[in-house]
Amino acid sequence: KQPLTDLTEREMEVLQLVVEGQSNQQIATALVISLATVKAHISSILSKLQVASRAEATAYAVKHKLVSL
Repeated sequence: KQPLTDLTEREMEVLQLVVEGQSNQQIATALVISLATVKAHISSILSKLQVASRAEATAYAVKHKLVSL
C-alpha cells in the first residue's frame, strides 16, 4: 500500500536522485535547475515525509517503494 504523500512530480524526481546518492549540485545539473531550487525541493520533501535528513528520506522512500533502485 502506497503511503499518502503529496510530493510533486519534480519532488519525486529529486527524491529518486537523492536515493541514487547524487549531490545537490549533481541533481541541479541533471534536472537543469539551480542549486537553490534543489535545496528548496529537498527541504519540501523532508517536510512532507516528516524526516530530518536525506538518509531518512532515502530509507523512507525505499521502504515505501516511492523510488526504483
